Parts: sequence; C-alpha cells; structure tokens
Amino acid sequence: MAKKIEAEEPIIITQVEEGSLSAVLVGRSPLVLNRMAEKAMQQLLYPSPKKTAADKSATMKHNPIEEYRNSVERLPDGPTLLAIQSAAPKKALAAAALDIPGSATKAKIGRLTWVPGQYLPIYGTPHIFMAIVRMADMNHTPDVRTRAIVPQWAIPLSINFVEPMLNPTIILNLLVAAGLYIGIGDGRNQKGGLNFGQFEVMSTAVAKQNKDVQAIFAQGRNVQVAAMDDPEPYDTQTAELLSWFELERKTRGKRIAAVA
Repeated sequence: MAKKIEAEEPIIITQVEEGSLSAVLVGRSPLVLNRMAEKAMQQLLYPSPKKTAADKSATMKHNPIEEYRNSVERLPDGPTLLAIQSAAPKKALAAAALDIPGSATKAKIGRLTWVPGQYLPIYGTPHIFMAIVRMADMNHTPDVRTRAIVPQWAIPLSINFVEPMLNPTIILNLLVAAGLYIGIGDGRNQKGGLNFGQFEVMSTAVAKQNKDVQAIFAQGRNVQVAAMDDPEPYDTQTAELLSWFELERKTRGKRIAAVA
C-alpha cells in the first residue's frame, strides 16, 4: 500500500518594521535622583580595609553636600547637566503592562521596545533633599539619605518599537499608565511607599505650546550647574538638618569622611 504524503504547511513570515513615538514626560510629582556614588562603586571593585573604632570616631559619617552631588547622572555636554538612564522609562512601560488586562506582557514589552541612547536629559532645577530611611539590614536601622530632587521636571524622549506586534496606540496607553501608577526615579509609586516620579505624557507639539513646560525647558545646564554648586533645600526638614549638621561639625571639630 502506497504511503500517504502529507502536504507541508506553508511557512508564513510576518514582515516587521520599526516604529517610533516621540513625547515629553512632564512631572506630576517631584523626581528623586539616586545614582550610586562613585566611591561606593570603587569600594565594590576594590574594598578598603575595615575601619577601626578610632577611624570611625575621627570622621563624620555623612557629607550631605557631596552625597547630593553624587546622586545625579551627569552629561559631559549638551543642553542639560542632569540625566536619567534611558532604561528607566522603558522599565516603567513594561511594568505598567502587568496591570492592564489584555495588554502585552512585561517580557514582551521588554523585548519589543527600546529607548535610543544610554541617557536622557532632565530639564528642571535640582534641590537638596534629606530624608529618614530604613536600611536593608535585619534591624532596618534608620539613617539619613541625601539625594537630589527636581520638583518640576521634563524629559523629552523617543520610544522605538516593533510593528505590527505593537503600535503607537499601545505604546502611548502604556506610557500614560506608567506615568500614573509606576513612575521613575527613587521613591516612585511602583515601590508602594511614596509617590515621587509620576508624570504625564505630552506630544512634542503640545509641549512647545505649553508655557509651564517651556519654563521648565529654560532650566537647563547653566541653571543646573549653579544649583549643584550652591543647592537650595527642598523642604524645612532638609534646611534644619543641614543647618544642624554644619553647626555640629564645627562644634566637634571633626573632618568630613569621604562618601561611601
């Protein structure tokens, strides 16, 4: 009996193309920046010997101004000094997909979208921000963390994606959702405790016509360099802590330790 020959199914390859969406992220809540300090990265690469009790007593634990300056990503040139890693809005986009019924999965968004470049410029004036935090040790020891915070900010960006699996409507909807309940930066909504880093999404054309956004765009490199050299406290608590720290340092006659 002759063998039955099964017809081979045709192979269909969907043509894919690169789409792009340009927008401006405009802050709804302050953006907290928290880059790992250079000294901390060096310690991970080549740890120093453990400090003795005498070493610890001879130095101050914190240097708020240096910690503030070390908390930001800096661009070597361009319209702004401050920057954020381009992965931040992409991660926010992917995280938003988890909570929207019927949208693409987080992994799929991660594979099919990207933001060109390593860093995105941040427009806005930074302030020094000191807050009480709990450490990650067993006892959740309290400490004071000093970072840069940008009360009013804007970030222009382009998001590229693979079509036809994704389209501009999907990307825009996810980006709007990310701005509402995910956020970017430290203390963002996604972490559950605070609500920093929320944003709204504007088209480039609308942003150019918005006076408030244009006022933020005027706060570029020169304004940011001045604010890093001579920072203004973000709130009353920061102002009081800074004032007390400087007075106490002079009273004790202690030198300031390098930022760890």
